[in-house]
Amino acid sequence: MTNRVAKVKWVGGMTFLGESPSGNSVVMDAGIESGGNDMGVRPMEMLLLGMGGCASIDVIMILKKARQGVVDCWVELDGERVDDHPRYFNKIHAKFFVKGNNIDAKHVERAIQLSMDKYCSASAQMAGLAEITTEFEIVGG
Repeated sequence: MTNRVAKVKWVGGMTFLGESPSGNSVVMDAGIESGGNDMGVRPMEMLLLGMGGCASIDVIMILKKARQGVVDCWVELDGERVDDHPRYFNKIHAKFFVKGNNIDAKHVERAIQLSMDKYCSASAQMAGLAEITTEFEIVGG
């Protein structure tokens, strides 16, 4: 099996096309204040999205194994960055919303904790520089 690598290609201005090792693509662009056209996801935003996606996959998998009737799930991520360059995230707050019928809060809390402490590689990576906090809300089905 061929080992693929991630590739980021400049397509003009401050716009880049990222291709993942799995062959999926994403458009990245700088904001107008940085000379871009704000036509794609900013690279630092992708870090938050990656963490949110990684953790959400874990949470759904764990809740399904616990036979919870989840019909929807999302996470809102609020990232705070330091003022000086490099402007890395120093605080990230993730609020998970789980929608369904008869969802047990203990299962949701456990799923988030397992993701953060054991399974989510992106959260573990981000935790190297950022304090990560979580909370959740159960939304009726």
